Amino acid sequence: MLKKMRRRVILAAMLAFSAVVLLIAVLVNVVNYGVVTNRADDTLSAILKFEEMSPDERVPKEPDPGAGGSEEGEPQEGEPGKPEEGAPGRPPERPFMGLPDVEANYMTRFFTVRFDSAGEVVFASTDYIAAIGEEDAVAYARQVLKEGSARGYMKAYRYVREAIGDETVVVFLNTSRDQQSMLSLLVLTVFVSCVSLLIVFVLVELLAGRAIRPYANNIRQQKQFITDASHELKTPLTSISTSLDVLTMEHGEDEWTENIRKQTGRMSKLVSELVTLSKLDEESPVPDKEEFSLSNAAWEIVDVYMPQAKAQGKNFSVDIEDDVMLFGEKASIQQMLSVLLDNAVRYCDEKGDIRFSLNRKKNRVYMEVFNTCDYETPPDTERLFDRFYRPDESRNSKTGGNGVGLSIARAVTQAHGGKISASCPSGKSMTIKISL
Repeated sequence: MLKKMRRRVILAAMLAFSAVVLLIAVLVNVVNYGVVTNRADDTLSAILKFEEMSPDERVPKEPDPGAGGSEEGEPQEGEPGKPEEGAPGRPPERPFMGLPDVEANYMTRFFTVRFDSAGEVVFASTDYIAAIGEEDAVAYARQVLKEGSARGYMKAYRYVREAIGDETVVVFLNTSRDQQSMLSLLVLTVFVSCVSLLIVFVLVELLAGRAIRPYANNIRQQKQFITDASHELKTPLTSISTSLDVLTMEHGEDEWTENIRKQTGRMSKLVSELVTLSKLDEESPVPDKEEFSLSNAAWEIVDVYMPQAKAQGKNFSVDIEDDVMLFGEKASIQQMLSVLLDNAVRYCDEKGDIRFSLNRKKNRVYMEVFNTCDYETPPDTERLFDRFYRPDESRNSKTGGNGVGLSIARAVTQAHGGKISASCPSGKSMTIKISL
């Protein structure tokens, strides 16, 4: 139990820390993505405004030479230093200056493609980018029109599609550096998160023992109390039982001696079950595991309870697959089966049905105990295996139940790495399933 508690503490701590780290990593990357994308969209908006300018607005204005010539120091027409209109060294348009940051304008690389209402290319400009040609630019733009998205990413570019008059303009902005920056941040956050999780796991592993120390001390005290109490109770119970035998021999059996014998047996059984539970709570509850025939072990227990059920007028049917082998402790498995079948016989209604099945599927063994019953209120099957839980006090007082048997069944099942569950949907039938 302590090992299981320690694992749960470590698991809970790691899940909590992992959730926090994951949340931080996701928030950092989402915020960074939003900031980078918004900045790219602002640049695209500036480029669109630039595209809406007329060609005349893009051409640099010539200085006015004045009526009588030029000012001192200004080159005259035909003089060296001023290229003629249409001269090879003269740029056709002014540089892109749509952003407030002057230096950022020269670093902005983009291309645009215009389409008419029929989807034909009107104009394609790659003047402000060197990495792509006009043919590729048109192919990119047609892909955007085909997808129908107004904004998005395509490879190394952030694009925007907008209608200007009768034309559709698609602008692509090179964001390769921004995308590389986002990828680097993502890799960094993943690396830091993994390293943080590893460090925290080591620390939690080292400190988990200290965290459960008060709980471990409490468990040890409980075990010691149960052990001491069982030894202290065995002596007076043995004395009462011996004295009862002497009284019966001298005065005969009557209702008082019968009641004493019944209650003494009940106390002895409870003490024995508490000791068993205490042992099953240890770190190695079933140390003597070996391979044995579960089919034969089950028949040995069934042969004990089948006559009891038939004597009470109850139908008992059995379906046990032959040659089912199990690696475990035979005695504890038989004790578990004894608890389940004893409960089924005790709490089955008059002339009711009891069924027990055992079969193997692939590498697991499945057992099922079914009995009809008559609960006024269906029991809480989630608590059915808790210690001292009694779904119907009036019936348990008649049948002698103490609410410990099913706790032993669960402890044995878990000690063998299995699962146990119960269902009683209407209060008219109880089904307990076990997989090992």
